[in-house]
Amino acid sequence: MPTRLVRPLVAPTTYTRAFHQFTGLLLGVAVAMVHPGLEGGENSLGYAVWLLVTPVPMLTAFGLVAEARRFEGFQARLLLRPGDESDIAITRSRTWPDRRRTALWLVLRVECGWLGLAPAAYGAVMAITMLLAPATQHGLSVNGLTFGGGAEHWWFVPLGVIFFVLSVYYLAAAGALLTTLSTRLLGPSQSERLVLLERRTEQLLEHNRLARELHDSIGHALSVTVLQAGAARQLLDTDPVFADKALGAIEETGRRALEDLERMLLLLRESPEPAAPRPGLAEMQSLVDSTRAAGARVELSMLGTLETVPPVISREGYRIVQESLTNVLRHAGPVLVEVSVSVDTESVELTVRNGIGESSELPRRTGGGSGLRGIRERAALLGGEATAGPHDGYWRVRVRLPLRWAS
Repeated sequence: MPTRLVRPLVAPTTYTRAFHQFTGLLLGVAVAMVHPGLEGGENSLGYAVWLLVTPVPMLTAFGLVAEARRFEGFQARLLLRPGDESDIAITRSRTWPDRRRTALWLVLRVECGWLGLAPAAYGAVMAITMLLAPATQHGLSVNGLTFGGGAEHWWFVPLGVIFFVLSVYYLAAAGALLTTLSTRLLGPSQSERLVLLERRTEQLLEHNRLARELHDSIGHALSVTVLQAGAARQLLDTDPVFADKALGAIEETGRRALEDLERMLLLLRESPEPAAPRPGLAEMQSLVDSTRAAGARVELSMLGTLETVPPVISREGYRIVQESLTNVLRHAGPVLVEVSVSVDTESVELTVRNGIGESSELPRRTGGGSGLRGIRERAALLGGEATAGPHDGYWRVRVRLPLRWAS
């Protein structure tokens, strides 16, 4: 509790918000210097009210200018909500409701400058006068109020401290009120919030896609590397030629995985450097060769013209086959695998079929597994469908991707 009471007195935002109020107060004074002027009637209530009302037409006119919202939003972010950029927009007004909100903000900003900073400043002057008065012989006076001097008026000192603290609390409260108003009047409109939400959703989808690609690429590389390393270790003494080929396959697989990783990191960092092109169905032979190097017997069949396949279908199709082969290596081992890619005028059909051994885990994972889930998600995002499960004594993954979704 004591910390909460002291925080407004020492928080930097209390004083940055006070400076923001001061700029509003200066604007009101500048207008008042022109009309009605600063001479005569300064102490009357009507004059004070007139100073509050006079700037309203000029502020309203300026607030209706489209660029005013950008200017005011930048100041509000800098002084009212430093370090927090989520609730105040710094874009020009695109609609008339945005312009009206900006005009209302400008009016309230100047009024809060008068009603917030002026009383706090007056209270601070009174507090300082109270603190200094006992140290003088005849006391001090401000605005007609006299505070006696001499040691017998020592009680003005604690009273001045209390008065000063209350002035700072009042200043902090006025700043908090101004900050709340800025969030409501300078914050994003409903249409802008929808655009921001759509942009954020697109970023999340893109990051999920990249994470899925990274999982497929690195997972495949690690599966091949583990199998090759195990085979090379077992046959290093008896078949050094095979061991040498296995080590070469590990090197090539690792190099491709590093290229994929570098490309993904460039995209995640939004680097200006162009990322390497992502592999597609045209690189299917290289994928099959790397799987063969892991000990699996892979037969590849490709029908149709790959040039007619849209790039997005080609890239996603490559990843689907890659993940299917990775699952085979993980769960079925070096078995015979049949890969079929068929392209016609309406769709691309991908089929990966392998034998099921007694120890294979694949039949027991028809409903789960992140690999199969990723394949289904890729297919669904492209308007296609994917099935996986036992079929005629084999384990089969079959995916159909319609071309019209990417046209």
